[in-house]
Amino acid sequence: MGKNSSACSFEEKESDKSLSVAGRRIGSLVRQLAATSMEGQADRDGDLRFQPTAGSAVSAFQHLEQAPEDPILGVTVAYNKDPSPVKLNLGVGAYRTEEGKPLVLDVVRQAEELLIQDRSRYKEYIPIAGLVEFNKLSAKLILGDGSPAIGEKRVATAQCLSGTGSLRVGAEFLSKHYSQHIIYIPVPTWGNHPKIFNLGGLTVKTYRYYDPRTSGLDYEGMLEDLRAAPPGAIVLLHACAHNPTGVDPTQDQWEGIRQLIRLKGLLPFFDSAYQGFASGSLDADAYSVRLFVGDGGECLIAQSFAKNMGLYGERVGALSIVCRSATVATRVESQLKLVIRPMYSSPPIHGASIVATILSDRNLYYNWTVELKNMADRIISMRHQLYDALKARGTPGDWSHIIKQIGMFTFTGLNKDQVSFMTAEYHIYLTSDGRISMAGLSSKTVPHLADAIHAAVLRLG
Repeated sequence: MGKNSSACSFEEKESDKSLSVAGRRIGSLVRQLAATSMEGQADRDGDLRFQPTAGSAVSAFQHLEQAPEDPILGVTVAYNKDPSPVKLNLGVGAYRTEEGKPLVLDVVRQAEELLIQDRSRYKEYIPIAGLVEFNKLSAKLILGDGSPAIGEKRVATAQCLSGTGSLRVGAEFLSKHYSQHIIYIPVPTWGNHPKIFNLGGLTVKTYRYYDPRTSGLDYEGMLEDLRAAPPGAIVLLHACAHNPTGVDPTQDQWEGIRQLIRLKGLLPFFDSAYQGFASGSLDADAYSVRLFVGDGGECLIAQSFAKNMGLYGERVGALSIVCRSATVATRVESQLKLVIRPMYSSPPIHGASIVATILSDRNLYYNWTVELKNMADRIISMRHQLYDALKARGTPGDWSHIIKQIGMFTFTGLNKDQVSFMTAEYHIYLTSDGRISMAGLSSKTVPHLADAIHAAVLRLG
């Protein structure tokens, strides 16, 4: 009994001692945290202010300021708040019908019906790199039938979250595995490009592209800036229908750009968001990409099916990396998976299944090309109607760039004050740089836009 009592007493004392030590440590930690949180928080009156934490009554995010609206998407926000019956939204980068309505392609609905009727389909996770069939067909679409790069298995393709996701995956892949971390982007370019590449770990620099004096390409300025780029630098190129200017190089100019890029050892990264949507021809709009791939060199290509299949909300895209050999391409694909896995694990299945169904079926594919050309032709028609309307009004200036530019957007040359005037007086919404979405126009709204442009130019020069 005595020994057991002594043992119990010893254990109790040791337990009390441990608790006492633990208590002192906790107390010390609390005092240190309190001192740290109060340090430097005295205001002008000498009062102490505590930073809110997750456990306090005040939000830990109380200090945040309201972020500004996205400069492009914010246009639609302002448009939606306007009660005017004549309001016109030319800021959104999405196709609209002659009636101003969103369009779901007939061929997309047909593909969805086929998918729904197939009871063997499931909703399990798909591979990290996406649907194999989708990847094969996407690469074939941009590189062309009989592409040597595909035949030699030198292409690594991963399904990504539309064009934006494809660019982001490419950026992070390059920041991890490429020797040069500088990417040159054109001025101007899509507003999301610098954000994507900066957050992807690359340093963004620019090269001249648009010449406001001619409303065309500053070809010599572009070449001069690329000549000054360090060897191995990455160069972002818009495959076709440059956003926001609608200005593309000629085929001869593309050849000059290719020669300089290969001579300098630069790495081209194509953003292909409008294949088939610009000219109405899938092959013509892939010319620049195929020119570079045809010389056997390496490049990256980000594809989007948002515009040319109208799958905006499905977020369907692909990143293809053309390599020197099949062995390297296999390694590249393995590393792309390591980039994608912690980012979003694997891509969604539905949109990619729609694309794969259309591209793999001869009849659906043909019907798609017909609908695609109809969309492109309507946009081209809007260009000519707007140009004719401005010419008929005698609007000061040369507006021929409207019909020379290509694709969804026109860079009008209007300045911020003129844009603000058009919004305030005519309820027409466009981005502050004067970019308008030709796909948002119709035969009924062209006169209203022409009146607004005419008045803005006369009033504000």
